[in-house]
Amino acid sequence: MKVAFATSTGIAVDESFKKSSSFSIWEIGPREALYVNQITINRDAGSEDGRIRDRVDALAHCAIVCSRDINGQAAAKLAAQRIHPMKTGSILAVEEVIGKLQKVLQGNPPPWMRKAERL
Repeated sequence: MKVAFATSTGIAVDESFKKSSSFSIWEIGPREALYVNQITINRDAGSEDGRIRDRVDALAHCAIVCSRDINGQAAAKLAAQRIHPMKTGSILAVEEVIGKLQKVLQGNPPPWMRKAERL
């Protein structure tokens, strides 16, 4: 499944969803994780709703979007597109989050995650 990480460095989840201008995309499975690419978002998209919409549209191919922080409006817009919002609450290494997701995939993942893994 594809997972997007809000990051300014590519190394840590250190950005909030609506302010991040860069997302690292990874393909994550139970035993391996592969870097796919970096997506850059224009920060000057106008209104807050426009900035959120631009990010949701750019990340539409992802199953999960992981950020340090995300507000309710942005989380709802992601969920409406069947993208699971994930908030770390603090700065975490991308590798650490990948490891946690892989542990879930190796065990008994929730149904939505099993479905995302097959896509």
